[in-house]
Amino acid sequence: MTFPAHISAASTSSEPKGKASDRLARAFLQQLVHEERKRLKAGQRFSSDAFEDEVSLDDDAVEQIVAQDEADRPQTAHVAIPADLAAVAVMLARAVAAETGLVRRLRREAPVVSLATNVSDLVEPVRIVAEKCLFRSQAKTVDLAVGRASRELTRRHVALFVCDGIGSEARPDKGNEAIRAALHIRIPIVGIAPDPTRQLPRDLTRSSEHRIALTNLDQAGLALVIEAVVGGTPSRDIDPDLLRMIDIADLPVALRRTGTPDACIEALERIVAAKADYLGDGPPLEVLDGYGEAKTWGLAAAADLQAYRAGRLGWDEIDHRGLLLSGPPGVGKTSFARALAKSARVPLVATSVADWNASSYLSGTLQAIRKVFAQARSQAPCILFIDELDGISDRGQIRGEYVQYWTQIVNLFLELLAGVDERPGVVVVAATNHPDKIDPAVKRSGRLDREIAIKRPDTTALAQIFRHHLGREILPDASMLPLALAARGMTGADAEAFVRRAKGTARRCGRAVTLDDLLAEVRQGRRPLSAVVRHRVAVHEAGHAVVSQALGYGALMDLSLDDEGGQACFKFIKNGAVTLTELEAALASLLAGRVAEEIEIGSGSIGGSFGASSDLALATEIARDIELTYGLGFLGNIYLEPAATDMILIKGLLPAVTERLKRASDRARNILIERRTALQAVARELEETGYLSGQEIDRILALAEERAEPEASARVREDK
Repeated sequence: MTFPAHISAASTSSEPKGKASDRLARAFLQQLVHEERKRLKAGQRFSSDAFEDEVSLDDDAVEQIVAQDEADRPQTAHVAIPADLAAVAVMLARAVAAETGLVRRLRREAPVVSLATNVSDLVEPVRIVAEKCLFRSQAKTVDLAVGRASRELTRRHVALFVCDGIGSEARPDKGNEAIRAALHIRIPIVGIAPDPTRQLPRDLTRSSEHRIALTNLDQAGLALVIEAVVGGTPSRDIDPDLLRMIDIADLPVALRRTGTPDACIEALERIVAAKADYLGDGPPLEVLDGYGEAKTWGLAAAADLQAYRAGRLGWDEIDHRGLLLSGPPGVGKTSFARALAKSARVPLVATSVADWNASSYLSGTLQAIRKVFAQARSQAPCILFIDELDGISDRGQIRGEYVQYWTQIVNLFLELLAGVDERPGVVVVAATNHPDKIDPAVKRSGRLDREIAIKRPDTTALAQIFRHHLGREILPDASMLPLALAARGMTGADAEAFVRRAKGTARRCGRAVTLDDLLAEVRQGRRPLSAVVRHRVAVHEAGHAVVSQALGYGALMDLSLDDEGGQACFKFIKNGAVTLTELEAALASLLAGRVAEEIEIGSGSIGGSFGASSDLALATEIARDIELTYGLGFLGNIYLEPAATDMILIKGLLPAVTERLKRASDRARNILIERRTALQAVARELEETGYLSGQEIDRILALAEERAEPEASARVREDK
């Protein structure tokens, strides 16, 4: 909605309903101008007296030039007031005017008012404006939160209770004696705090007849502020997206050296856009790789937020409102939040549990949590990103003297997190490296009820990440696969660091970046596979591909070679529906690598049995489980809990497992001999490129099968 930039103070009955509050806002601003004029006059008298005492104008030639320039300048009658105070005056006036009769009561009666500023930064400017504008000019204002103020009260006083929410005194059981004294004398009482219910004296909030809160500036309110600062109203509105992101602290910075109202708008747009993460240079989520399920969730959330902003979707219809991202460091959890905000075209409010815990007091930590949620509400629709969420302890694991401390923090966080309806438009994304340390209540429905683990990027994603960080101008025609293969198992953050260091090396050498520069950074002294070893590994991985395709074992995702060896990536789901036939196919596929080496090279290597996750180890585990726990072996329909020594202690188990593995190897051998042409074709291309996708493997095998059919037909004719 667009608001008029200027509302006349003289208009009354003709003024549309809902905008009469700006009459009070103009009155507040006029009162601040009056106070500023008095301050300036006092300052000029002091400055003039001091100048005459210290120096004679005749003795300072430079001062004579300055004085002449000042005399020649046109004088203006406009008195500027500080931009932050002007903004607070507008917001406070509107909050007061929204309560029927409150402004009259504050000056004629003794109402009790609680005022929520939502954030602690606004408490002090609200206090200043309240003292100067809310009460009669003859009244003496006293702050009941300070010392022995309540003992000096008379009917000529008006009382404030000002609390910024930080410190051990910011709680309902403090300051009640002073409130009771003010209530007895019957004077106006105004409590000011970010969260009055939790931070002001209990007796003040219980006796409050008016509970008001500051609202955000709209276009008309911003125009009033600019008019108060520079003396005129702008001819255009600010971008509505940027308007939602303006903090009070931005106003003095933006309006400090601007001379015209439109220049004020331009300065604000520059300053706010500079701090807006979603308007930065980072990529949107659509072009990022390696996020898998998280990317799918994020794109749906971005679409929902865009529809919500456009009014096509209600907040209660949006199901993507909370996400817990887990994963090892460096996988890009923070980058995901920035990219999500950019895709949704909404602000990113970023914080961390470490920021919350930086305060020396529990009340400061609690206020920091409230403040960031209040900031997110003020900028909604937006993304609220909370990093290091495991820093908030699981209440079930807290012990000793810190139980009460952490319980209060967790409870407040859960309360704010659960208040989905109180924060419309705020999508909360939290990140952790340790999801097991998160309080289970955080993951309940209506809070962060969706958890997605971001894994380390696969080869394809790593190649795309390298290309993203290099840009399209550097090595535009070079394949990123060698880099991705050398960096397999590393993260996107690692890839970014490798590119940055390689660029630095090339810059210091006065030349362009080369692929060798990048590989040197990735390998950090590691040597690539020798030609002989590379050939053996390619044959080994090709054996897995050929047998798995022949037996229909799972889904082969890709084959790859790297500096440490090779890898065949299968997608095989082992659940209760798996049959013995499928398990035996898995055994043959796992053992096919070493068998392929024996067929093509003449001997097998120990590479297929290197460690607990090796081909032979996995095959042995499956064969043992067939006999021991699946009820499909020689022991019959029985389940025995597996143990490290069961192969030796259970009579007949070791020979049964050995025989099952031998049959699987023989089966793989027969398939590979029959399809040797396909084995050689896959091995040759893998050795050359270092990487084959599932589609490329299917293509090679299909071509090999087409070539094999005429050869088989020719052999049949020869036999006849």
